[in-house]
Amino acid sequence: MAPPEQASRAIVIEAGLRPEHRALAAEDYWQAFARKLRYPLGPKHKAIAFFDRVIQPDHAISALSPNGDFLGAAGFKSPAGSFIGGSFRDLAGVYGTLGAAWRGGLVSCLERDCEAGTLLMDGIFVAPEARGCGVGTALLHAILRHAEATGLTRVRLDVIDTNPRARALYEREGFIAQREQALDLLAPVFGFSSATEMVRALPR
Repeated sequence: MAPPEQASRAIVIEAGLRPEHRALAAEDYWQAFARKLRYPLGPKHKAIAFFDRVIQPDHAISALSPNGDFLGAAGFKSPAGSFIGGSFRDLAGVYGTLGAAWRGGLVSCLERDCEAGTLLMDGIFVAPEARGCGVGTALLHAILRHAEATGLTRVRLDVIDTNPRARALYEREGFIAQREQALDLLAPVFGFSSATEMVRALPR
């Protein structure tokens, strides 16, 4: 990706995640997705410790203020890894062997496979103090540019039924719903009933 660029007057987009922002990213990721992950990865302090352990900085795009404050990030997944990945060993390192066993089973229900030519988004999250300032939209645009610059033809994401604002944003940005996956009996565990796969084609 190109060097850091000014995305707007107050938002700077930068490839990767700076080491000094790792802990902030782990906490903000939890705040953004706690409702979905509270049972498989909670309590909060352990979830944040797990995220801090497994974050892959090269699978992220960051949003910063002009003076370098962390505003949020967009994670993505590739055949080489994902922004929030980790192994059973990583889970066991935080939750213990027994805790890792059942948590791993639940987390696997949310896993999605990469497809050829497609960038798979791994979550956009914005620091609480920066919400409503266009950070999420700037990060989404940066993800689209990154995918196009690396020769991919599509960007894919999942949006849950309890987040209509996010779905409205993706639709405005040209994403088209493909299929819906219902959680059925697992809905109370994750706090949502279904997730819709959305795809945006990129210029060839």
